[in-house]
Order: sequence, then structure tokens, then C-alpha cells
Amino acid sequence: METSQKTSRLSGFHRLSIEERRARIAQWLEEDGQELDRILEEGGLSQDDADTLVENALGRHALPFSVAANFRIDDRDVLVPMVIEEPSVVAAAGNAARLVRSGGGFHTKVDPPVMACQIQLFASDIEAARERILEEKQALMEIAAKADPLLRKLGGGPQDIEVRVIPDPDDRPFLVIHLLVDVRDAMGANAVNTMGETLAEPLRKITGGETGLRILSNLADRRLVRVEALVSLSALEMPDFKAESVRDGIVSASRFAELDPYRAATHNKGIMNGLDAVLLATGNDWRAVEAGAHAYAARSGKYAALATWRITENGDLHGRLKLPVAVGIVGGMTRIHECTQLALRLLEVRNATDLAAIAASAGLASNLAALRALSTEGIQKGHMRLHARSRDLEKS
Repeated sequence: METSQKTSRLSGFHRLSIEERRARIAQWLEEDGQELDRILEEGGLSQDDADTLVENALGRHALPFSVAANFRIDDRDVLVPMVIEEPSVVAAAGNAARLVRSGGGFHTKVDPPVMACQIQLFASDIEAARERILEEKQALMEIAAKADPLLRKLGGGPQDIEVRVIPDPDDRPFLVIHLLVDVRDAMGANAVNTMGETLAEPLRKITGGETGLRILSNLADRRLVRVEALVSLSALEMPDFKAESVRDGIVSASRFAELDPYRAATHNKGIMNGLDAVLLATGNDWRAVEAGAHAYAARSGKYAALATWRITENGDLHGRLKLPVAVGIVGGMTRIHECTQLALRLLEVRNATDLAAIAASAGLASNLAALRALSTEGIQKGHMRLHARSRDLEKS
């Protein structure tokens, strides 16, 4: 990401009226404020488009479209769009991002956008079938590439083929072929599924076997995002809590999640609060990312924490998050939903890799906010204060 002169440090943004906030965002985007008003008032989706998207449509279901301030990610200031109905998530993420600014912001490393299509194959001689597939690997990848020539033209396409034997104690063993595909700026489901279907007949001819399922895996463990964040000890000071106490409480809460799967589930849910909200805002399949994240958390055979926090040698707080994030910035909702298009303009992302980095950073921010609240005043104080606003709305 390129360095920008814009600052996401919007002090007092939450105290502005909706109109004033929109004016600030229009200024950030260097766009017409009236057009921004129209998109946000209409919700970005027409009734006709809603009817095209899904079956049996009756209308549209609105959710709040917000921005979280204070984020600095890979040396660039970012205003992070979030769509979520849960009180306190946006405010908490922005507050945590402000703490991380004290240590230089979030820093990320993102794998290339490689997705796996799984092709199940039954054969009378499993090992012979496996050897034949590996012998014909290059030819099979060429066949798959022809199913999506545009993807290859853009620099993506099939990268490799792997074959595993899956034993089944209740039935015959089978092969699973992983076709690994660089999907560029797409989430990738349509591309890899089409390639998997294309390979079904060639695989039958090569092996003499029969193919079963052909579908992508949402355990996108070739598409990992790693996020690191440093929080200066002094930034952790709270009115009723010393900085050292806050820091130590966060680390203790992190260890709890690392050791106990019951706590890890809620720990990881806090990560997904922020991450999912960005995915919803940008029109991505949050259910697929959720499935991949939780499967990755359980990859050792025991469900574990996706984010960890430790004390550095000089006493500051350091956090790490690693999880698969399969997202896209082309196709799907980005073609028709104006709020999704607005979110991507707001983020100024160049590619799907940039978006994955931002979404994961929002996840780590949400995790930090939750652990800080849990280890000090308790999660309910701030959450219920904002939740009370919702109750007031119900009464009005």
C-alpha cells in the first residue's frame, strides 16, 4: 500500500451529526457530498437488484454502515467501513486502533490469493491412480487453465496439483485432488469450481475411476494473513487502572484463550466481530471466511486462539493474528451494490490482498478491545451503555 497524507485520526468524530460525518467522509473521498448522501440514504441496492440477487425477494433489510477511525495499516492511514448491528464494535475497534497507533500501527503479511478446489475420486487401485494423476499434472493444469483464460491473462490460474489418500474405516478409501489456483482479485469460488468440473472427465480417463464431489475448500490455508500490532505501555493507562495492570490482564486473557477451547471460541468471535463487519461492508462472503477461520483454529485437533498477546522485552504489548482470509474486490456484490462500491473507494485498496490485510487488522483491533475491556472494567460497561441507546430507540 502506498503512503498517504490523509489521516484517519478523527478526534471527536462520534460526536458529530450524521450529516457532519458524511461531509467529512466526502472530503476524504474528494467526492460529491450529495451523491454520497444519496447512496447512504438509499442503502446502495435497488428493489430490482435485490430481486435479481436472491430468490423470492420481498424487499431489502438495512443494517448500519459505519466507519472506524484511527487505523494505520502498513504505514497508511485507513478509514475502515464496517456494517454491523452490534453496539460498541465500531467504537471499540477504533479505540483499539488508536492504541496501536502509539506503536506504529498494524503491520501485515499476506499470502498470494491461492484457493484449492477439491476433486474426490474413487478408484480400484488408489496408489496407481495417484501416480497417474501426478504424472499428468501439467496436462491437467493446462486443461483447467483453459476453463478461465482471463484469469491466466491477469497473472493467475492453476499453480499446482496435490493428491492425498483419504482412508475411510466404514467404506473404501478414496483420493482427493487439490487443484491450487491463484484467483487474483476474486474470492475465487466460481473460478475454481468451474475448473474442478472441467477436470472431472479427464481424471476419469486417466485413472479409470469415478469422480465424486468437485468443490472449493473454504479452509483457505494457502491464503493466510498475518497481522502484528505493538501497543506502547503508556497508551494502556486507564483512569482506574495502571498501564502495567491493563497490559498484564490482556496477556493473561490471551493465555486463557490459548489453553481453553471454550474461551477460545469467544476470543475468536471477538476477532470476527471486526473482520466480518468489513467483509459485509465490502460485499464479501463472511460465512466462507468464518468457516475457514474456525477450521484453521482447529487444525491441530484442538480448537485454539487465532490471536495472541505478549509482553515485549521493554514492557510494551505485542499482538499477533494469523488466519485465512479469502476475499475479492471484483464480481459478486461489487458489480451492483453501491454501498459496497463506496466501501472499496473509501479503503483505496489496489487488490484483494490489500483488503484481506485491512479486514484482518480490524479483527485484531476488535480482539484487543475485547481483552482490554474484559481484563479491566468488564465487557458489559461500555457495551451496555451503547446498548441502552438501542433500547431508547425501541421506546421512542
